[in-house]
This record gives sequence, structure tokens and C-alpha cells, in this order.
Amino acid sequence: MNKLLKTIVFDNQITLSVLDTTEMVNKAIDIHKLSPVCAAALGRTLTVCTFMSSNLKNKSDKLSVTIAGDGVGGKITVCGNGDLNMRGFIDNPQADLPLRLDGKLDVGGVVGRTGRLTVIRSMGLKEPYSGSSELVSGEIAEDFTAYYAFSEQQPTAIALGVKIGTDLKCIGAGGVIMQALPGASEDALIKAENVANELKNVSTLIQEIGAEGIIKKYFGDVSYNEYYPEYKCLCSRDYIEKVLISLGKEELYDIIDKEGKITVDCQFCDNKYEFTKEDVDGLIK
Repeated sequence: MNKLLKTIVFDNQITLSVLDTTEMVNKAIDIHKLSPVCAAALGRTLTVCTFMSSNLKNKSDKLSVTIAGDGVGGKITVCGNGDLNMRGFIDNPQADLPLRLDGKLDVGGVVGRTGRLTVIRSMGLKEPYSGSSELVSGEIAEDFTAYYAFSEQQPTAIALGVKIGTDLKCIGAGGVIMQALPGASEDALIKAENVANELKNVSTLIQEIGAEGIIKKYFGDVSYNEYYPEYKCLCSRDYIEKVLISLGKEELYDIIDKEGKITVDCQFCDNKYEFTKEDVDGLIK
């Protein structure tokens, strides 16, 4: 089961979020047939975006994140909402690269080290909030740390990990994210940084001791709130029909004349929706 544990540590000066997203990553692997390194790239992004979605004020608020780098995997897109329904895809899901010299998956090579990370939050206001920053390494954690520093002026420590087993399934995925509250002392910041430096293998920690174990090991017996995010696409035939209607009568019939039918593939869940001329007739009426 996916989990998000949230609390405040170090004399109530640092917010802490610990995530176990193993099940979420396996759902993405099943849907998109991800290579191990693409599973790591998309999985890390899903993890940090789950944290970001948990900070939306309302369940109906929406988050959309794109990482457009120059790596072989192409663009990564992840969407979520305040209800922690997450979904995402990578343009080239079977892209692969050799392991790095240290034996780890080359996520930076798949994502790319040049490009932009863009965050859009739709919160019921006239204009959605939009922020972006340049990629730092393509390793995801460093890129989101830079985004928070430059775009939101929020000191943030992020550790992310995705571990893939020999059967190409995820055996451990998650993250630890700490953010300084206003007025946080230098001592609290140093403590947070010291813990962050010890979290180089988050995926192994998730596999071996779980999110609860990480809190106990590094932060002691603190209470926390528990949430249950999931990989869940929100597409439906009704939603697709509304999108098609917005295209207009002329364009719809033009597609029918050329193709014989209209086929819409959902990139997030791989569902396919087909509409015949009779279906379009009904939509137009």
C-alpha cells in the first residue's frame, strides 16, 4: 500500500514527509511497460509530485508537472490532485541506458541534464500558479530541490529512490522530504541536512524498514498523519466526449471522413476510446 507520513520535527521547525510509493511505481510499470531506468525516472517524479499534491489546499485542486530534458526518455509528465490521485507517463517508456560506473541506474541520462522543470497548480483561481526552473542534473531530487530554492524560495532537502528487482518489478520506492518553516534556526537546518546526507539509499530503506521505520530510525518516536495516495487515472468516456465536442462539428466529421472513426488513447492509463460516425452524430445532437 502506498503511504505518505507527514509530521514536524526538530523543535517544530522542519516539516517532514516520508513516502512509500512502491505500489504506485509498479502500477506505472504495468501500464507503460517501463524499462528499469524509465521506471526510476518516472517513479521518482511521481513520488515528489505526490508530496506536492499533498500541499494543495482543496481536494479538487490540481497539479501538473513536466520535466522537459534532452535525455533519451523524452518528456516526463505527472498530474495529481488534492485527493492524492496520481498519474504520469514518460514519452519513450522503453528507453534504456547502461548502468553508471557506480552500478546505479542512469536516471540523469534518461531525463537529460539540460532542460526545464515546470509546475502548474490549478486552485480554483482565475489564473493557475506557474513556476519553473532549469534542470540541474536530471536525477530528479536535485532538480526539485533547485526548483523549490529558485522558484518558491523554500529551503528543501529531498531524497528519492526507486529500486528495481531482477524480475523488473519495483521492490522499493519512496522519498524523504524536509522543508524549513519560517524562522527555522541554523541548528535545525544543520540537523535536517545531516539526516539528508544519510539518506542516499532511500529505496533500500523503504524495502527493508518501510516509511514508519525511517521516521523511527532518524527522527525517533514522533507522531504523524498518514495518507494513502494511489496511481489513478481520471479519464472516462464522458470526459473524452466533452473534449471532442469542444473540437467542433466540422473537425469531428473531417476526422471521420479521413479515418472512418475517432480513436483517443489516454497517455496516463493506456485506455483506448473509439467513436464511430453514429457516436459523433449523437454528440453533435
